[in-house]
Amino acid sequence: MKDILVQIDGDEIAEARLRTAVALAKRLGARLVGLFARVDSDTASITARRASSHLQAAAKIAAEQFRRAVDGSGLESEWLQLPHGEPEFVVEETAVCARYVDLVMLGQWSREHSHVPAEYVQEVLNYGGRPVLMVPRNSAGAAVGDQVGVAWNGSREASRALHDALPLLAKASQVSLITLRETEGRKLPSDLPQLDITKALTAHGIAAKVERIIDEDLREVGVMDSLLLRAAELKVDLLVMGANSGGGLMRGSGTRYMLRSVTMPLLLSC
Repeated sequence: MKDILVQIDGDEIAEARLRTAVALAKRLGARLVGLFARVDSDTASITARRASSHLQAAAKIAAEQFRRAVDGSGLESEWLQLPHGEPEFVVEETAVCARYVDLVMLGQWSREHSHVPAEYVQEVLNYGGRPVLMVPRNSAGAAVGDQVGVAWNGSREASRALHDALPLLAKASQVSLITLRETEGRKLPSDLPQLDITKALTAHGIAAKVERIIDEDLREVGVMDSLLLRAAELKVDLLVMGANSGGGLMRGSGTRYMLRSVTMPLLLSC
């Protein structure tokens, strides 16, 4: 990951996300791109597809936040700014910008502090084609990626998320593969390939510890809560998971639940 984009909107809560982005860019030796993207609060300006004076003022604040964060950091940086704040345009153009970088960092939506549509993170994830690292609303701006948890169930989405996160996993002090099973002891038939994802990680120089959670009759929300509980017990500072699978551990509604409920940085791929 050598190119990271972070969305900021001029709100104070975005400064924590920006601090996390700067720390991660330093950790990975990456370029940092700041993007001002925010829904306008003025209906007439939205209709006219032009920035209101309020949006222009927020853009200036965001640009200054970004300048202060990168000055003296030693990072290569770039500043981008959307020209207006029509809601669909904000989502679509953020997704377009995402396609030109390795990782996108967005904030967790909240009714009180968000200046983007409620489904912003999920839409950028779905249409941007790049992994999204969501920084929770309660974040103090701490660095991420030292203690990493990976939700693993062998699905396409889980594999995509794990492999997208390899540059982060390679830098981590500890990597925990968190698996959930409805019953213990299920094994593949002996005539099928006996696969082990830890061997794939070892090939990348990553020693992962497997954390198995055994529970009966797990419902989807129960799975998500079990995953969050184990991640908290492991004190992970970043949780990696696949998103929008057609079934199993990471169904679409499970992704939405995680986006609303998680209290730690969350890296998603689909």
